[in-house]
Amino acid sequence: MNNSTMNFTTTEASNLTTHSIGLMDYLEISVYSINLLFGFPTHCYIIWLIITGTGSGVASEFFILNLSVCELGICLNSVVFVLSIWFPTFSSFYLFLIGLSFTGRPVFQCLMCVERYLAVVHPVTFLKYKPLRYRVICCAAVWVINLVSCLCSLFNLSSPNRYIHRWLSTMLMILIVSIQLFCVVAVLRALKQTGPGERKREKKEENHMKRRAFNIILITTVSMVILYVPKIITGFSEIHAQSDNSPARWFTSLTLFIIAGFVQPVLFLHRTGKFSCLCSS
Repeated sequence: MNNSTMNFTTTEASNLTTHSIGLMDYLEISVYSINLLFGFPTHCYIIWLIITGTGSGVASEFFILNLSVCELGICLNSVVFVLSIWFPTFSSFYLFLIGLSFTGRPVFQCLMCVERYLAVVHPVTFLKYKPLRYRVICCAAVWVINLVSCLCSLFNLSSPNRYIHRWLSTMLMILIVSIQLFCVVAVLRALKQTGPGERKREKKEENHMKRRAFNIILITTVSMVILYVPKIITGFSEIHAQSDNSPARWFTSLTLFIIAGFVQPVLFLHRTGKFSCLCSS
């Protein structure tokens, strides 16, 4: 949350009546515009691919399907943010949709990471809970959490309790990062192990698959660090200072948050063979 957004609900709201926009507002509008122009059509395309049966099917891609729907909400929030600068009545809707950024994307990505962990480290458990109904239950629980987070964002970020909300959101990000790091380390350790009695050709093919999986996990880990670490640092600095952070620091974390959000869509399009087609066209 940047200073200009918090001014919607504080005594500085009078600045909105004169439509005064600073440099940081223009920069944030640019970042949000990039997220809308590139993110919205990309996630719509991913949803269409999954529904029409491209890839591994709806059951196997159910988590990324819900993640893309959540990302559409974040893209919608980009539009609401721009509108709220000139029309303060949209500020409440903007604060409501911020909950998707705090919980939606992180939790869905965490579910995808746990799914990969079970598939590699505990394949028997993964096959047991592979049916679609278990994924539906998990996603339904996440959407309930998202709704609660959106309501908390609406009521807390527009009041002095916003520091309590930032403390809770920072703790949530630390928890999610810890779970994902545990899963990543366990998967990487499992990929390094070689089964006994393997043929040379099978071993070569398996090493190629392991190398590819290692590269995907490495990219995901780097994007996870870029996505969460700046927001965690910014959240702790605000909690420690008990005041709004500098606009430049929030803009940096926002930019990294937007950029890192394109990693999962690109990986999905590359895995389904659509990314190379788009690049060639």
